[in-house]
Amino acid sequence: MKEHQLTDWLPTTKKEMELRGWNRPDVIIFSGDAYVDHPSFGAAVIGRTLESLGLRTAIVPQPNWRDDLRDFKKLGRPRLFFGVSAGCMDSMVNKYTANKRLRSEDAYTPDGRHDMRPEYPSIVYTRILKELFPDVPVVLGGIEASLRRLTHYDYWAERVRPSILKESKADLLVYGMGEKPITAMCRHLLNELGETEEAYVRHVPHDILQTAFLIDRKEAESLAPNPNGEGDLTLFSHEECLKDKKKQAQNFRHIEEESNRYAAARILQDVEQQTVVVNPPFPPMTQGEIDRSFDLPYTRLPHPKYKGKRIPAYDMIKFSVNIHRGCFGGCAFCTISAHQGKFIVSRSKESILKEVKAITEMPDFKGYLSDLGGPSANMYRMKGKDESLCRKCKRPSCIHPKICPNLNTDHRPLLDIYHAVDAMPGIKKSFIGSGVRYDLLLHKSKNAAIDKSAAEYTRELIVRHVSGRLKVAPEHTADKVLYLMRKPPFEQFYEFKRIFDKLNRELNLRQQLIPYFISSHPGCTEEDMAELAVITKRLDFHLEQVQDFTPTPMTVATEAWYTGIHPYTLEPVFSAKTQKEKLAQRMFFFWYKAEQRRAIVNELKRIGRNDLIPKLYGK
Repeated sequence: MKEHQLTDWLPTTKKEMELRGWNRPDVIIFSGDAYVDHPSFGAAVIGRTLESLGLRTAIVPQPNWRDDLRDFKKLGRPRLFFGVSAGCMDSMVNKYTANKRLRSEDAYTPDGRHDMRPEYPSIVYTRILKELFPDVPVVLGGIEASLRRLTHYDYWAERVRPSILKESKADLLVYGMGEKPITAMCRHLLNELGETEEAYVRHVPHDILQTAFLIDRKEAESLAPNPNGEGDLTLFSHEECLKDKKKQAQNFRHIEEESNRYAAARILQDVEQQTVVVNPPFPPMTQGEIDRSFDLPYTRLPHPKYKGKRIPAYDMIKFSVNIHRGCFGGCAFCTISAHQGKFIVSRSKESILKEVKAITEMPDFKGYLSDLGGPSANMYRMKGKDESLCRKCKRPSCIHPKICPNLNTDHRPLLDIYHAVDAMPGIKKSFIGSGVRYDLLLHKSKNAAIDKSAAEYTRELIVRHVSGRLKVAPEHTADKVLYLMRKPPFEQFYEFKRIFDKLNRELNLRQQLIPYFISSHPGCTEEDMAELAVITKRLDFHLEQVQDFTPTPMTVATEAWYTGIHPYTLEPVFSAKTQKEKLAQRMFFFWYKAEQRRAIVNELKRIGRNDLIPKLYGK
């Protein structure tokens, strides 16, 4: 691997800009994360995308917002705009547990320190920049902004909040994966400025797909038509949602459906005397477009200023390769499709192998890839057989309640990637660290070759790509809860476990199946959790990978949790809400711990399920 120079990273200081001979940047990105120049870190991806357009792009990671604000002033005023991202995670999910306790470490900060970013950096950074440079446009991006683009329930503030555009005062919000909208916007701005070196941008365009902005209500009446011909969809206003939970639930269904369409309506929502306008998304990236993004000249390393410090999130993905984007699972509690979309965008084999080769040349690489996956491990190259049907569809999931007959579930392209990677010099083993969708593996299609590929993939995965433990996510054992989660019935987990155990016995492998479960999800009662405890005991699982449901913006589960109504059926849904109710559900995961036994026995008596006591603890 070549020796890197400081100029191989995007500049983070005035001195680093001078090393490149710049007197000022075109764009300055402020990020809530440490600067890791790697395609898994959003600020680096957008920075490298802007650089590929010929723009002088600088990045200020984790600026100090508590002092005299020198970090916000040090690079001066950019020619085009400031970019702001809270980071790779919503800052509140990153900072707090489901019980609102401070997490022990921030995975995206050197040495895991948790005092290096404020709550809601999207709002804090933007307000500071607007105060210091009132006439410079601020463009918001990243998952925090993306999921808060319209009225949303905020679990940490315990209130319904308006679009983050309103609270932050940003000029434009880019939602979802940002390469295409930011490229379109910059081309527009550069066109407008021409060759004039001294000119500055004063405003940003409002006709870029996959962006949102705020305008006065009067202006909203004279908007040009939605460019894709799908018209406008007007939601209940923010004020109506504050007064009526049912209206908030109804809004959410429209937002989710439009987020998952090829050609979506433009969404309008009034807030006070203004209107939030959400332009429809770009069509999914092509293979060439996603390859270009992953093939940009990343160093794949943290900036040299962090020398000697550990960045936990980087350690996790250092030797992993992301082979696709998007997820068509549509799980009720997950934000991936709200941000990345349900359409799978897959990289070419050449692009994947090029990245694997770069990893094999890293000095501390020992031959083991930690993951060859994506949002889900086994959705590579999967899409509709007849894409004209997909263009009309607005289902949030392609596999719930049943796998769509139009979905091509062929695992052969993925097997081809595994074989090609494993044959590369320097690769001893490639592990699959992403979660596996076993419902896709067990699916019986009308094509014998595709069904055979699923069986081959299952065998290959278990025999060659498990590092001792295979992660799967049944999430619950009660079918009524699983249905609300948009997950397959628990019988499918049993079926997959039978295959896993059989192969382990036959080949004398000592591998573990590690299931993930969630408590307190909407629709889940203490009785459901008690039965989960009995079932997992019968299966001989001592659960470790568990979590309490955390309501995060822009998921159907959060809307059901907050409103008490399912956004699609408008029927009432029970949710455990108080800390006491949530802890009562959570303790059933740990039936095997002596210190939980008395509390569990008392709780089973209280809910009238004495019959489960001997099943858990004998007579």
